Amino acid sequence: MPENNPLDPEQGPIAPGGGYGAGMDLAASDADTLERAPGHGQEPGGPAGKPRSLWSDAWRDLRRNPVFIISVLIILFLVFISLWPGTIATQDPLQANLQKSQAGSEPGHPFGFDSQGRDVYTRVVYGARASVTVGVCATAGVVLLGSVLGGLAGFFGGWWDAILSRISDVFFGIPVVLGGLVFLSVVTNSTVWPVVGFMVLLGWPQIARIARGSVITARQNDYVQAGRALGAGNSRLLLRHIAPNAVAPVIVVGTIALGTYIALEATLSYLGVGLKPPTVSWGIDISDASNQIRNAPHMLLWPAGALSLTVLAFIMLGDAVRDALDPKLR
Repeated sequence: MPENNPLDPEQGPIAPGGGYGAGMDLAASDADTLERAPGHGQEPGGPAGKPRSLWSDAWRDLRRNPVFIISVLIILFLVFISLWPGTIATQDPLQANLQKSQAGSEPGHPFGFDSQGRDVYTRVVYGARASVTVGVCATAGVVLLGSVLGGLAGFFGGWWDAILSRISDVFFGIPVVLGGLVFLSVVTNSTVWPVVGFMVLLGWPQIARIARGSVITARQNDYVQAGRALGAGNSRLLLRHIAPNAVAPVIVVGTIALGTYIALEATLSYLGVGLKPPTVSWGIDISDASNQIRNAPHMLLWPAGALSLTVLAFIMLGDAVRDALDPKLR
């Protein structure tokens, strides 16, 4: 009986399951199976065929990060007492009793009294409102203004980019504390808005530079060039394709800057040009207690501790968000 030679074309097709052609078919079938393997390129727990995005990966990493969880819990508590301080502090932060000036802790007054006989615990609780309001509003204004100006400069370039770069250089040359002393010394309004306006005025160039660099990097990607080739306009390219892929660095820097703005408000209030009485602020209380640190250290300890914890919480949150959104750390 003649031997079946798979290389001899005169012997006709090879039966399924054997020979060289069957091996090629099997290899192609295996490759196709690997490409269609369940869960490949899909989001865990999501519908089939749905690819995982940067934001879904970042949220999954943040949920497992204890630093993120601790910082979020602290920030949520600060937001709660800023909105409803009366739930944990039932006294008036402006009520003074000179007979208890610089007195220590006693039942109902765990943090003692300041030099005017006001309850330190109540003032620490109510002081969170001014600090959180200044930090959140200043960060929102800085991120919004800096992102718009920097994004437009990075997308269009040319003379708009050159003008924005020179203006940013001018603002970068102004010391923040010195600028606050000059700008806020002529303001008589005791609300938080002059302080917020000053921080936005000097803080937007940093976000603008970061947004500009992110947009320049994103607009060079292939999907942007493909969208432009298909006829997409500038507004669609900027809002639908570039902005979602360039916003991550802005979010990270803005989160960290929030804690910095809270510390800056306390510094300006300590120097007497930030928030002014009767506004309750940690910076004002720290300034009043600095001269009595030997006689009544509790007056300085509690507002300074609350300020430090708040700034640390926002910096920890920013570090956790940065680690989650940085693809190089994966």
